[in-house]
Amino acid sequence: MKVTEHINNAKGKTLFTIEILPPLKGENIKVLFDNMDPLMEFKPPFIDVTYHREEYVYRKKGGGLLEKTSTRKRPGTVGICAAIQNHYKVDTVPHIICGGFNKEETENALIDLHFLGVDNVLVLQGDAIKSENRFVPEPDGHKYASELLEQVVRMNNGIYLDEELEHAAHTNFCIGAAGYPEKHFNAPNLKSDLKYLKLKVDLGAEYIVTQMFFDNKKYFDFVDKCRAIGITVPIIPGIKPLTGKGQLTVLPKTFHIDIPEELADEAEKCKDTVSLKEVGIEWAIKQSKELIAHGVPTLHFYSMGKADPIYRIAKELF
Repeated sequence: MKVTEHINNAKGKTLFTIEILPPLKGENIKVLFDNMDPLMEFKPPFIDVTYHREEYVYRKKGGGLLEKTSTRKRPGTVGICAAIQNHYKVDTVPHIICGGFNKEETENALIDLHFLGVDNVLVLQGDAIKSENRFVPEPDGHKYASELLEQVVRMNNGIYLDEELEHAAHTNFCIGAAGYPEKHFNAPNLKSDLKYLKLKVDLGAEYIVTQMFFDNKKYFDFVDKCRAIGITVPIIPGIKPLTGKGQLTVLPKTFHIDIPEELADEAEKCKDTVSLKEVGIEWAIKQSKELIAHGVPTLHFYSMGKADPIYRIAKELF
C-alpha cells in the first residue's frame, strides 16, 4: 500500500513510523529484527530503509603502494525491504539516491523493487563521499533529486531508458521527497530551497518527509511557507531524540540543524549518558505531543539503530 493511502486511511489520526539503517556488512539480519521487534507493538504502517552509497578506502599493497578500493558498510537496502515485508507484513520505503548510481542501475533497482511489490520510494540526492567536498554524480547519473524523481515518474508511465521497448510495464511507486525546515545546506536561503521542493512536488512527489528538527516552530513555519506557495501534499515531521552529549555538536555539523538553547542547556547539565538520554526522551515526547495536537499525518522517528528511546517515546504516545 502507498504511503498516501495509509495517511488517508488513518482519517486524521497521527501514525507512528520509523526509519531504520541496514545492518553493517557481516551482520546477520537477526540483529535488525531484534532491534525492530519491540517497535512493532505500535503497528507502523510503513518503514523507511536508508541506502548507503560506496566509500573509498586506501589499502596497503606491496612496495609501499596504496590501492584505492570502493566499499559499502551497509549494503542490502532492496533485500532488507523484501525481508521486512515478508517478516512483518509491513510496507517499506526504500531510499533511492543519486550518488553511486547511473541511470541504468537506477532503473534496474526500481525494476527489482517493483517485482518485490514495494509500492513506495523516497528519492534523495544523497551525500557526497568523504573524500569529496561536494556531491559529484556518477557518469550518466543524476545530479539532483528532481532528475531522479523524473526517472521514477517516467517508469510509472511505462517509459524506460530503452525507448524501443514496447508495451513496457508501468510501475506504480508513490514517491516521497525530502524537506528541510532549516533549509538544505546547499541552498542560499529557505525561499530558494522551497522553490526546488515545489518543483519536486510539481514533477510528481506525493508526500514530503522532513529532516530531523528539535524546534517545532521551525516545522510549523516550514509547513506554512510550503502551503503559501501551493505545496498541498502531506508533510511528515522527522523526529530524533538526543541520546548522547556528542550529538550536541555532531548533529548540527552533520545535518545542518540547530539545537534549541533550552535543550542544549539541559543536556550540558547531565553528568552521564543515562541522564542525558532521559532529557532527550522527555524533549522528544514534548515535541511529539505538540505535533500530534497540530494534526501531523505521522510521527516519523529516525531510530539510528537504537530502538529503546523510540520505544519509550512511542509508549507515551500511541
